[in-house]
Parts: sequence; C-alpha cells; structure tokens
Amino acid sequence: MNTPFDSAAKWLTPRRIRAHAIMLALCLWSVCAIDYATPGLFDRAGNIKFQDFLQFPIAANLIAQGRATELYNDQVLADGIRSLVGRQTSVYLQYFYGPQVAFAFLPLRQFSFLAQAQIFVALSFIIYFTSVYLLWRACPSLRAHSTLIFLCSAAYPPLFHFFARGQLSAIVLLCFSAAYLAFRNQRDWLAGIALGCLAFKPQFLVAIPLVLLLARQWKIFFGVTISACVQIAFTYFSFGPAVMYPYLDRLLHSASRPGATELTFSPIQMHSLYSFWELFIPWQQGVWVFYAISSLLVIGIAAAIWKSSASPELRFSALILAAVLVNPHIYIYDLLALVPAFLLVAHWILNNPRASSSLSAFLYLAFILPLFGPLAYWTHLQISVPAFFVLLWLLLRQVATVNATPGSGAI
Repeated sequence: MNTPFDSAAKWLTPRRIRAHAIMLALCLWSVCAIDYATPGLFDRAGNIKFQDFLQFPIAANLIAQGRATELYNDQVLADGIRSLVGRQTSVYLQYFYGPQVAFAFLPLRQFSFLAQAQIFVALSFIIYFTSVYLLWRACPSLRAHSTLIFLCSAAYPPLFHFFARGQLSAIVLLCFSAAYLAFRNQRDWLAGIALGCLAFKPQFLVAIPLVLLLARQWKIFFGVTISACVQIAFTYFSFGPAVMYPYLDRLLHSASRPGATELTFSPIQMHSLYSFWELFIPWQQGVWVFYAISSLLVIGIAAAIWKSSASPELRFSALILAAVLVNPHIYIYDLLALVPAFLLVAHWILNNPRASSSLSAFLYLAFILPLFGPLAYWTHLQISVPAFFVLLWLLLRQVATVNATPGSGAI
C-alpha cells in the first residue's frame, strides 16, 4: 500500500533535489553575504558577527592570565564581552564548555576578536567539507553524485547557522565522521575513542553509551568510556577542583533546564525530544516524563538496529539519530552531527532497490525541516523532531523487513 510519502519520494528526483539545493544555498548565503558585508564587528542588523564565538577568546585570556577560576562567572564574561566590543551590549552568554576547550584558542590570542573568529570559521569549513569528502569516498554509490553531494552540503541549513554563530559544531561532525570511518574498517576501539572525544559536549554522550551497552558492543563502549574519562581526568588535573566544580555545577544547571540556558527563544532553536515536549506541553514535570519515555524508546530502537545484522551504514546512522534526539541541549548548528547519517542512509538506499520510498522522503524532510524551526514559536510544534524519529523508526522497519526476506543476508 502506497503512502503519500511514497508518492513524494518518487517526485524527489536527483534533478529536483539539485534545483532545491541550489535555490536554498543561494538564498541562505546571499542573505549572509549581504548581512556580513559591513566593515567592522557589527553586521548590517547591528548584531555582533560570530556572536557565540565571543566566549572562547575571553576564556582563553582568563586561562592565560591565571584566572581560570573565573571561567564560570557570568559577570566576568559580560565584562569581557563589553571590553571586546568596546561598548555596552545586550548580548548575554554563559560559558558551558569545559576549561580544556579554551586551550585550543590560546594560540589565537595575538589576533583581534574578528580575526580569531574568521580563522576559526575558515578552519571549521575545511573540517566540514573534508569530513563530507571522506564520507563520500567511503560510499561508492555516492561517487556518481559528487556535484549533488557538494550542493546539498553547502545548502544544509545548520551550516548557515553554525557560520553565523561561530560555534564548535564542525568538531562534533569530525568526531562522528572519524568514528564511522574507524567502525567501517572494523577498528572498534578507535571508533569508541573518537566518539568519546565528544565529552567536550557531554550532552552528545547521553544516548551513545546506553545504545552501545544494550547492543553489547563492548569494544566501542569501553573506547567511549576510556576516551571520555581521559579527557575529564586531563582537565581535572590541569585545572583542579576550583575550576571543575563550577563547571559541573553549570552542566547540572543546563541539564535541569536545557531550554533556559541562553536566550528567550532557545526552545524554538533546539531540535531534540526535550525541546519538542517543552514546546508541546505546558507542564514542566510532564515534559521530563515524556522526554524520559521517548528517549528510552529511541535508545531501544537504536540498540535493536545495532544488535541486528544491518550494514554499518544503517547501524551508525541509528546511533547518530539517537544521539541527536536524546541530546537535551542541541541547537540547530549542532545538527551538523547528522551529516554522516544523511550520506550513509542515501548510500544504503542507492544500494538497495527494495528500500522503502518513505525512507527517501523522510531523509529529505530531516534535511530541510530544521530551516523552519522558528515556526514553532507560533505552532508550539518542532516538526523536525518527529521527522528525525520517523527516520529512525523506518531504519528499524527496513532492517526487520529485509531480515524477514528469505535468503537475505546482512543489509
């Protein structure tokens, strides 16, 4: 029985997708070019360029000055922002990263804030497109679609938001990409170590260890655990309890109210199960109940896919989708983490003529729907999140369908 999504998938030809990608890329980056074409620190709308990046040079300066204990003092960060900008500003940021993250920005201290941000964003673009290239090379079925892959990579809405905000999302993508390439080559320990590097954004590690534990993937699980513990231990012994305790307190605060950590409009900028229920249910206790239930369901689905004989592409895509959905504090720019899943599922679809047409349709929706996140301000429905969940569910259905087919092997 055909569904509307099956019909939509037939309409999504490579030619149409290419046209959509071109139009979307032109719209997003033309707006960005016009907005950022003004000289100096402020864009055409009067906002600070690469606004989220402000926290990193300030944190690096505090460490260089021997003031690491002030990293999580919001007033110190506000004073640092005012000093960098040169005037009073309404920008409000809190530093949520571990102190080890600021180490990476110490070599850039000799440059102005804007120069530091531009250098970092340029390096991040290199990381982004290199990751896409390596994943593309690892997927033979995608090699005939190189132009389409490049256009879709440039048009991906979270890439635009990552650029405008100056965030660390490309490093998240690098961790997932390196982990998949190691996993594909049956180097499970290395895959786990790469995933464990996500400890600098610990919210990504809420689901991953649980999925691996339930799936009894011991090598990868212990690789994640050891890698994350080494990073935490290095940070603790480098900075001591006077810095680590405020950091842990900040993490616990953000975990208890993920949508209240930055801006008034945080919930509509977030794309996870928690933000979905927070927008949909006007009852805080109910939000946590539904978040917990739905998270357990997602983790169970991902673990079931990992325990199956599914191909590495489907198993790793399920892990990424679970990590994103269960992440309680994920903004649109961190959806760069989904890039490997898009490429891997597309590769699997091209290799499997029996793949459900709905899988193609929801792959497209998961790609495009984060663009419409602001509509949730009026609808109270973050439509990207159900698309992510249905995509995960369809992966499970596909695994079950092919495994039930006589004579079918690993998919």
